[in-house]
Amino acid sequence: MTRHRTPQATTPWTGMVPVDDTALAVTDTGGRGIPVVYLNGQFATQGYWRRTIAELGTGWRHLTYDERARGRKSGRSADYSFEAAVRDVDAVLAARGVDRAVVVGWSYGAFVAAHWAHRNPGRALGAVLVDGAFPHDWLDAAMEERIRKQFRQWGRFLPLLRPTGLTPRMTPDQMSDCNIELGRISRESALGPVLDAITVPVRYVVASGSSLGSRGDEQERIRTSLVGVTGRNPNIEVSAKVASNHGAILKKDFAAVAAAVRAAAAPQRAQR
Repeated sequence: MTRHRTPQATTPWTGMVPVDDTALAVTDTGGRGIPVVYLNGQFATQGYWRRTIAELGTGWRHLTYDERARGRKSGRSADYSFEAAVRDVDAVLAARGVDRAVVVGWSYGAFVAAHWAHRNPGRALGAVLVDGAFPHDWLDAAMEERIRKQFRQWGRFLPLLRPTGLTPRMTPDQMSDCNIELGRISRESALGPVLDAITVPVRYVVASGSSLGSRGDEQERIRTSLVGVTGRNPNIEVSAKVASNHGAILKKDFAAVAAAVRAAAAPQRAQR
């Protein structure tokens, strides 16, 4: 059997990683711990993970990055598709000499993490999915129109925040397209088989209440799909159901996320 080896960085590194027609702003803490790569929410930045990283401490090798046109430095691109987001995981890991890693994703990043773990069973050491990657058919024609209207409205003031890095350098139509594509990827027929086939430890951390743009109990209804997921695949468990909502979970319940990382990586840590 071939043993995979992950070269260990000894010093921290921050820089730009070229990929396709752009470059991504990447931070690698270095060290000799198990590598953990963090995958952001759809329009979020790597700074959202700072509390989780601090909670886990220096015994891990933490890799964060800003996706295309996100943050202050990552460049614009002609391709903001979900497939591009999955490719970017490989590009970052390859640039930093990392073969195997735990993937941790929040919201949109949870979908990316699930797909990457599914496609790379020999490289994924585990996956933590933070309030995302729920297989549920929430997208229909009415929802698609609602998404487009919402981003057109937000487009009036989002450019004002771009210099801060808090909003993406994308048009309302580009952001709408990303969100609508995610709806298609979320469908039970599309995401269910991906989750069912994952062979590494997966731990969900589930928020409560609503998320930005949702109405009433929409988000809680979506989360109920996990019952079927955990029932079909014994590798997948719910690590925690926390009180904070979707947007606040990384700020208020970072300890629960860190605990899920430890649980997902436990088999690998036992071998070290």
